Amino acid sequence: MSNENRIDSYRRKFLGGSAAVVAGITIAPGVILNTVAEAAKPGERPLDRPVDDSVRWGMLVNANKCDGCEKCVTACHETHGVKGHGRPETDAQWIRVVKLRDKKTGYEQQLPVMCQHCKHPPCVDVCPTGASMKRADGIVLVDKHICIGCRYCMMACPYKARSFIHESLEGEQLPHAPRGKGTVESCTMCVYRVDNGQQPACVEACAEQHGEEDKALIFGDLKDPNSEISKQLAKFGGKQIRADLKLDTGVRYQGI
Repeated sequence: MSNENRIDSYRRKFLGGSAAVVAGITIAPGVILNTVAEAAKPGERPLDRPVDDSVRWGMLVNANKCDGCEKCVTACHETHGVKGHGRPETDAQWIRVVKLRDKKTGYEQQLPVMCQHCKHPPCVDVCPTGASMKRADGIVLVDKHICIGCRYCMMACPYKARSFIHESLEGEQLPHAPRGKGTVESCTMCVYRVDNGQQPACVEACAEQHGEEDKALIFGDLKDPNSEISKQLAKFGGKQIRADLKLDTGVRYQGI
């Protein structure tokens, strides 16, 4: 076969298989960060349609049920290969447990804080390369291949939810969570799990630790009035952290 015919053959194979990932961004060998990909509601098989704005994924945190066990932190970091390097001030944290204390009464409570997956994310607004992006279903992500590590997004985030990777990560890579020195990262709501009809790792771990009735985390579709998260919000309400910023966060809190 001539070189020209061989190239034509490769081209046909590539074009024939490209339709399923035409709107995906390849960010590591064998890993595609979907801007348009199959999505599913937790517990269902993937839907045969692209990601669109018919759903908006969100999380509800009940601070009254959170006992600060940090199972959510452990599950998140183990799932994504996030490890400490003995420097708490610079170690990556996709989720952290924050302790609050009322100075007047002395009442203390704890709650997990992560990327709030804002409808109007300031991190996306300030990113000079487009690495920070928001999917149509509300999940905010970082494309590591075009992140230049400028950290503008970290400065813009009012929730201190993003981390910068200072160390080399040889031997620490996971195919579903590509990471790299000199880039910024944060909670992805376990997007690869969500797209396969699963719950985020933190939510699953919380339910395993405390039981379905007493779990502090609920994940689901904020646009679906029949979803568990929507029913809880309709019945008991929920607050946004820094609601005054009008970012319309996808993470809501009860008991704060």
